[in-house]
Order: sequence, then C-alpha cells, then structure tokens
Amino acid sequence: MSDKEKEQGPDQQKRAEEFLQVFKKGADFTHDLLKENERLRYNQVQLEEQLKELQSSDGSAGSEKLLEKIQKLEDEKDQILGRIKQVEAENVDFANRYVEIENENNMLANLYIASYQLHSTLDFREVLQVILEIVINLIGAEEFSVLLLDEKSNKLAAVASEGLQNSDLPTFELGEGIIGEMAKTGENYFIDELEGYERDFHHPLVCIPLKIKEHVIGVIVIYKLLVQKEKFTDVDYELFTLLAGHAATAIFSSKLYTESERKLSTIQGFIDLMTK
Repeated sequence: MSDKEKEQGPDQQKRAEEFLQVFKKGADFTHDLLKENERLRYNQVQLEEQLKELQSSDGSAGSEKLLEKIQKLEDEKDQILGRIKQVEAENVDFANRYVEIENENNMLANLYIASYQLHSTLDFREVLQVILEIVINLIGAEEFSVLLLDEKSNKLAAVASEGLQNSDLPTFELGEGIIGEMAKTGENYFIDELEGYERDFHHPLVCIPLKIKEHVIGVIVIYKLLVQKEKFTDVDYELFTLLAGHAATAIFSSKLYTESERKLSTIQGFIDLMTK
C-alpha cells in the first residue's frame, strides 16, 4: 500500500468523525428549536385567551399590548421555523456527505484486502483469478477480460475472462483501435453513454491499461456490467486506477517468478543428468 493510501485512510476517518459530530450538534440544535417553538405556541394561546377576556371587558389598551406581544411571538416563531428548515437542510447535506465518505472508506478497505490478496501469491493463474474476482465484486462487471501484451509481436491477447471465452476475443494490435490506442498511450477509456450499449469487442465500455509506472503490460476491458450496476461512480474511477497499478505489479511479479522457476527446473534437470 502506498504512502498516499496510508495517509488517506486516517484522513477519511477523521473527516467522517467530524461530520458525525456536526450532524449530532445539528440534531441537538433542531431538538432545542422545536422545544422553543412549542413554548412560544403555548404562550401565544395564553395571550390570545387573555385578549378575548380583555375585549369582553372593553380593555382596549390591554388589547393593543397583547396584540403587540402576539405579533412579536409570531415573528419569533417564523424566525425559529426558518432556522429549523435551514438546520434540517444542513443535516440532510451532512448525512449525504457522511454516507459518501462511508462508501469511500468501505471501498478503500475492500481495495486494501484485494491488494493483499493480489500480492499474497506468486502463482500466475492465481493472480489472474484474484483479478477477476476483484473486478466482479468491486467494480460490478459481468463480462470482461484481461489482455496481456506480447512485446515481441506487439499484440494484445486475452489470458483470463469472465462471462466470455478467451478464444472469443480477437487479438489487438498495439496502437490500433480503442484498445490498442489505450495500451499505447496508457490512458483510461470510458464510454460516454452506458444506455443502449451493445457488446463490441473493438469498442468496450471500459479499457484500463495495466501499468508499472509508464510501462503498459496489458489492459482490462469491460463489455457488460451487472444488472444492479447502472452507472460508474467517482469511486469507481479511482478504483480502476488503483486496481490497474496493483494488478499490473502482481501479474509482472508472478510472470517473472514462473519464468525463473521454469529456468531453475531446467537447470536442475541438466545438473541431475550430469551428476548421474
């Protein structure tokens, strides 16, 4: 986990606690205002009853005073009601922001767990399986594929897929089409409008380059989202970027390890033959 991610965790928690405190203060303030409003209503009723008594006894001077008090109470009540509405609006805003921060914290926690899983194995196939599970559970994708770049042929080919067969997907030339261009430039691609999209292997919903610094080793392409996933959120875009970096590192490390194990096994075989 990067230093930036470590710093973001406490900051996000601190912000969430601050919002909770403000939200609680707002709720207490609203409760006090409602009690004050009830007291003013009670006083108003009493004054109105006194006014009726004075009117029946021709107390014009007293009536005028009571009318002034009633009007003053009415003005105070209107002010309090206005403040209550303002506080309620602020509470709704704080609640929405708290939910947003809570969702971000959950996503970051899930990403941390996913990153740990990615880097807990050096088996290439296990790494690919973990990536598939992450894209399903965190992103909400139903049909997608992981394509790796063959630097000798400069072609991208599918090595793992969900909802598709690797053989269904064509190979993509580096620099050609949306997928090839994203692999060349290292930029993320997202379709402008999800509604009405029909699967096109050359025109995916999403194309995320797998990068180690600026070196692209492959891409993740998504062609269909789960039914409950209607659109991408701001958190999704952050997850795509973070996931791409972690997945690329895990894939690269596992490939190196697999190749070294294969070479070591070959060397060991020669040594065994020679010693026999």
